[in-house]
Amino acid sequence: MNNHFENIKNIFIDSIERNSYVELKSAQYNYQLLEKSLDKPLKMILLFGKPGTGKSMLLNKLYHNLKESREIFYFDAPILSEKEFLRRVYESITNKEVSRELRVNFDALLRFCQKLKGQREIVFLLDECQLYSEALMEKIRLLSDTRTVKFIITLHKTDNEDIIAKQHFKTRIWEVVELSNVSEDDLHLYIQKKLIQKGFVEISNMIKKKHIKFIYTYTQGNFRETNKFLYTLFDIYEYFYENRPHKVSNEKFSKKFLEMAALKLGYIDG
Repeated sequence: MNNHFENIKNIFIDSIERNSYVELKSAQYNYQLLEKSLDKPLKMILLFGKPGTGKSMLLNKLYHNLKESREIFYFDAPILSEKEFLRRVYESITNKEVSRELRVNFDALLRFCQKLKGQREIVFLLDECQLYSEALMEKIRLLSDTRTVKFIITLHKTDNEDIIAKQHFKTRIWEVVELSNVSEDDLHLYIQKKLIQKGFVEISNMIKKKHIKFIYTYTQGNFRETNKFLYTLFDIYEYFYENRPHKVSNEKFSKKFLEMAALKLGYIDG
């Protein structure tokens, strides 16, 4: 076995790029629900879930699948400046550049969107909306009321869920797609497919259900935690292959390395 462990660990760098997407039944169901929601007369759609449940990945997939057939724009990182946010929205709608020194007048933007009602439907995908200010969220809500602009927004599920609890926010969200951690079986498929997609079939075959059970115990099927676990695990493999290659088996997965990864991440005490 060649020392491909650096390449293998890099597969599990947390990423929302298209080539990182893994098709699972649960993800496929949520994607179809999200896509169908766009055909409904909704002003705002909420993609909701704890960090690491695949919200950003789903938005990214939706954008790339629909960008040739719909007016759709993806703000993959929060734009915290209201001035910059409105500039980006205006430029997206009009396809005209605005000087950074100028400020887009919100009332004028609102009137412009109202005039377009029935002529165009423009979709904005906004990630990490829990980071937006309440004032900016109110402007997003007002834009959605024009029925020209539709928003799909993602929010982290938290214990407080303050934003969700606000009644004036609830009235505009007519569809909620909630994501959760995946099952143990889906986690197995996720890891297998990630490896197979990059050509590491032998490594994939070495990972058995008992190994997945161990990983699942600590990650609970959360993609972000799983990626972190697998990256750490193959980083350990890489180290041993370079420094103590006799410890690396070509035929079976190392439980010891799994335990070392859990130890290094603080899942278990030393």
